[in-house]
Amino acid sequence: MRRRIAGGLRAQQGSDNEIMHRRAERIDRTAIIVALLAAAPAAFFAPAGARAEGPDAVAPTKGTQMAKQARGGFEVKLHPLDPYNDSPEAKVGRMSIDKQFHGDLEATSKGEMISASTDVKASAGYVAIERVTGTLQGRSGSFTLQHNATMTRGAPYLNIVVVPDSATGQLQGLDGRMAIHIDGGRHSYEFDYTLPDTAEAGQAPGVPDPK
Repeated sequence: MRRRIAGGLRAQQGSDNEIMHRRAERIDRTAIIVALLAAAPAAFFAPAGARAEGPDAVAPTKGTQMAKQARGGFEVKLHPLDPYNDSPEAKVGRMSIDKQFHGDLEATSKGEMISASTDVKASAGYVAIERVTGTLQGRSGSFTLQHNATMTRGAPYLNIVVVPDSATGQLQGLDGRMAIHIDGGRHSYEFDYTLPDTAEAGQAPGVPDPK
């Protein structure tokens, strides 16, 4: 009986050790991705003064004003979460996102990031969704940002856009693209956007002005 109990305890301890080992590996992978994304501004993040150009640029359309820009700083906290695919070969990390925006955009956001590292140095990628709630240049509401980023042996690509029709309140109809900059460890953003006149006036699109 004692041998069976001792054997069971050893088996349980081995299982617990394996779980802890896998969890440590996930945290290590997450730390690598965080360091790659947050500590390498010349990589994923746009250089200062960069603007969206070409067919993806934010351009005024019928029923909107000219494109505007919001600027400011933000703080971000990332915390590791358990990924769905916990295979070591997948090299997948999952993190929660908590941000506090300042400046033209006074808001908070909560979201989730899924990242993937590789065996090749300076090659990685991530996708993320964050819900932003607050005030954009005096107009209150919420909207969703979608991130898509890759680094190919040091060559960066980052695209952060407003999810279509995700905005609420006075921000209904919001369309835009955000650039992120890091200078001396400080995070800042430039948000180029358009907003329908009705939403800017505090009305929902399609609702006639009672005046």
